Amino acid sequence: MDVSSTGLRVLQQVAESGSFTAAATRLGYTQSAVSRQAASLEREAGATLFERRSDGVRLTPAGLTLLRHARTILDTLTKAERDLTGTAPRTEVVRLGVFLSAGSVVLPVMLGRLAASDPHLTVTTVEGTTPGLTRALRAGSIDLAVLTSRPPHRPPDDESPRLHTETVEDTELVVAVPAAGVFAGRPSVHVDELVDAPWIAAPSSRSEPLLGVWPGLPGRPRVVHSTRDWLTKLQLVAGGFGVTTVPARLAPLLPPGVSLLHVDGASPEIRRVLVARLPGHATPAVTAVTRAIMAAV
Repeated sequence: MDVSSTGLRVLQQVAESGSFTAAATRLGYTQSAVSRQAASLEREAGATLFERRSDGVRLTPAGLTLLRHARTILDTLTKAERDLTGTAPRTEVVRLGVFLSAGSVVLPVMLGRLAASDPHLTVTTVEGTTPGLTRALRAGSIDLAVLTSRPPHRPPDDESPRLHTETVEDTELVVAVPAAGVFAGRPSVHVDELVDAPWIAAPSSRSEPLLGVWPGLPGRPRVVHSTRDWLTKLQLVAGGFGVTTVPARLAPLLPPGVSLLHVDGASPEIRRVLVARLPGHATPAVTAVTRAIMAAV
């Protein structure tokens, strides 16, 4: 099988982004160029590698098999390039992905611990949703991910082999409301009272969840502001412009003017924080970062 490194990079980026269009944007190619590389790769492999679906593109079992080898090949090529140009890193790098609300709580403490215990390690980070970070793990774009799940806490995806996961903590989902608003001075709110509330949520798509709206809301939410940035969400709440859901672990980081309420009349929404990586033996560097994350929460 005679495949190019460009074709393997296309495979990797499609696996991570879930579409040919997004892969083209990340690689700086036209969509037609990515489609040609994908078709060429399938011809060389003698198998269908991409499953075109209404909600995007997923790799077939044959595509996932080739992806596992592509990660090794591309990593080897990157190391060879560094050796040839004399730009090999002096420290060991771990690429970490974190879900949208975890960075502010986990990263400062974790990085501080690593700086003291493992100064030879460098951690680079990228933020994303749990589905997006799961795809990035599969594609080999990151080495480790901090993910979240809701009951019944199924695996992050249904691909095989299963990702290796470790539970960091369980935390309750609560509602952030203006401290001086209609819910002022209350420890809780009934779910029926939230039906007509103005919600502040993250943008969603077929493959990404709606974050910021109470999951068991008995009715269609009225989303008035849409943003992925948690600081923006909380500042909007503080200004009295809406409500949003947050993990209870964010309580120490709330700006003035925001209160957290438990939700009555609905089952508790428990969110589990996980550390995930590809199956198999973890490198000492990945193990050290995992240990620091577990100690940081």
